Amino acid sequence: MANILGNLRNAFLIGIALLVAVILAFHADDISADAGGWTLGFLRAVHTWAGILWIGLLYYFNFVQIPTMPSVPAELKPGVTKYIAPKALLYFRHGSLLTLVAGIGLGGSYLVEALTFTEGFRVIGLGMWLGIIMAFNVWFLIWPNQKIALGIVDADADAKAKAAKTAMIFSRTNFVLSFPMLYCMVAYGHISPV
Repeated sequence: MANILGNLRNAFLIGIALLVAVILAFHADDISADAGGWTLGFLRAVHTWAGILWIGLLYYFNFVQIPTMPSVPAELKPGVTKYIAPKALLYFRHGSLLTLVAGIGLGGSYLVEALTFTEGFRVIGLGMWLGIIMAFNVWFLIWPNQKIALGIVDADADAKAKAAKTAMIFSRTNFVLSFPMLYCMVAYGHISPV
């Protein structure tokens, strides 16, 4: 079992296979009857999964990595900055992109109404705008500054310190925005439309 589940790729593929098996076991007859509904269901599942990946890593950075790094001995910091942080940031930024793309696909039929805060779509519209702002922060503010702070891009010590602070501030901005964003995303399908 360790040989199979010890490999992340294998575990991921097994998880996807189990997902397909569950879908077919419970809903095989419904799939051909409502292909559009299944497409939206697929997009909703991808959006949710990618969002969990993205926001989970955002919370990891803000609850664990950022507060812990000052207490990590200097000789151990490269283990985080050269190996853990770059890999976590890879999944973080691609999780944000996949969340955004799946969310746009999911909201395709009401995208304009939501983004313009038309009555009945204000809650999801606010959630969408917050998600867009957060994804922008990830790709255009956090990641470019993290590349400098982590030494992926050459810079002097002052530039690295400034970049680390900027990345942290925008990471905290996303942390703060994640609370109303998550509320809006959940509320849209479960609370009276506003």
